[in-house]
Formats: sequence, structure tokens, C-alpha cells
Amino acid sequence: MNWKVAGDSAIGISHQKQEIVCQDYVDYRIFEDVIVGAVADGAGSAKHSDVGSKLAIETVLKCFSEINESPQKEAFSQPLSKEEAEKVFAKIVNQVITELQKQAEVEDYSVNDLACTLLVFLATPDYIAAMQIGDGFIVMRSQESEYKLLFQPDKGEFVNETTFITSTNAVKDMQVEVICEKQEFICASTDGLEKVAIRLSDWKPFSPFFKPLEQYLHEPVNPGEEDKYLTEFLNSERLNSRTDDDKTLLLCLFDRE
Repeated sequence: MNWKVAGDSAIGISHQKQEIVCQDYVDYRIFEDVIVGAVADGAGSAKHSDVGSKLAIETVLKCFSEINESPQKEAFSQPLSKEEAEKVFAKIVNQVITELQKQAEVEDYSVNDLACTLLVFLATPDYIAAMQIGDGFIVMRSQESEYKLLFQPDKGEFVNETTFITSTNAVKDMQVEVICEKQEFICASTDGLEKVAIRLSDWKPFSPFFKPLEQYLHEPVNPGEEDKYLTEFLNSERLNSRTDDDKTLLLCLFDRE
């Protein structure tokens, strides 16, 4: 039994036309049967948001790596209460903010130039604890259940408005959830895929989008080609015809066989 994971980002066609780099970032770590995954989407209006999203993810994973090396590492093997999860995520978010502030000071620019959204999940075979600041989505499927959207994306009053980790209300507006069910599949994504993966009328996951991705993880792949399918999917003409934003997917499957 182990986690099977695939993650990748692709630059949006609007950014290609403007010769702007991809502002999304994705990464994960596996600690025995615990997986920590994170995705971030740099704000389009922020000059160095690609740097901010990368630094945010690196800081999150560094924090969890340090916890894994500490005496409290076993704490994650048992489900966290929602209050415990809120404390863990708040501490990590504050550390991310500190690192972004340090980066801004070193480079002599505003911390808002590093603005990004942030989605993080901690999962074992038996539960998931997750947080979200801003838009994007985390969808999960537990044993014998349908796909479930953990959080409704944070949308502001105007188009492309959301909460970023550099916002003054970031920790206050952070959404946190803990679900104690046997995990099968987890998908985290930035907002570039919202309108093709989520039914926006009622915020329900669109099953035909997720089923092929889950099935892909069930299939054996040749070494070195783990993310080839995902890369081709994210850069496909069919997908680019429906969204011109940067696109990121982090797919996780707990293989119980």
C-alpha cells in the first residue's frame, strides 16, 4: 500500500502571448503513509508572483519536513481535530508570510509583489486535513463515495479578485477542513481549471473531468514517464480552448492493493 502521485503545471496561452512566465507552482512530500501536497497560484497583478508561489510551497514543505524529523512526527498518524488542524496550518502560513517578507526585504520590493494563493493538504490513508487561501480547488474521493469539493473557492466582488497569502486578512480568511474517511483520490489545482472541473452553478465537481485522471493513476507507467500524460493533458489544445490561464494539477491515489 502506498501513495501514487503526479503533479505538473503548464503556462496559460494568455501568458505565452504576453511572454509572461508560469506563475503556478506545485510540489509534495511523502513521509511513510503521510502525504503533504501544495499548490500556489501567483497573482497576475504581482510583479514577482512566480517567485512568491515557489517560495510559499518550498516553505510549506520545509515546515512539514521539520515536523517529520521532530518527536511530534507521530501526531499526524492519528486524525487531527479541526482546531488542531487550524493551529498547524496557521503556524505554517505565518512562517510562509515571514519568508515572503524576508525575500521582499532582500530584493527591495513590496511583499505584495510576491502575492499568491495557497492550498495545502495533509493526508493519510484514513483522513485528510486541508487548508485554502484564495481560489483554486481541492477535490477528494473517499472509499465508495463521489467526488467532493472541500472548499468553495474564495472569490471577491470583482473578476480575478481573491485573497492572497500576502493579504492582511490571509490567516483570518483561511479555510480549514478535516475529513475522517478512508482516502482513495485527491486532486489539488489552481483556478485555471475551475471552470472545466467544477460546476460553478452549485460548486459540484464534474465527475467526467476527474475519473480519467484517477484512472490514469491506477495504470502502471514506465519509469521516467510518470508525468508525461499529465503534461500532455495540461498543454492540450482541447484544454487550452477552454481556459487561457496557467494550469496546475496535483493528483494523489492511495493504492490499497
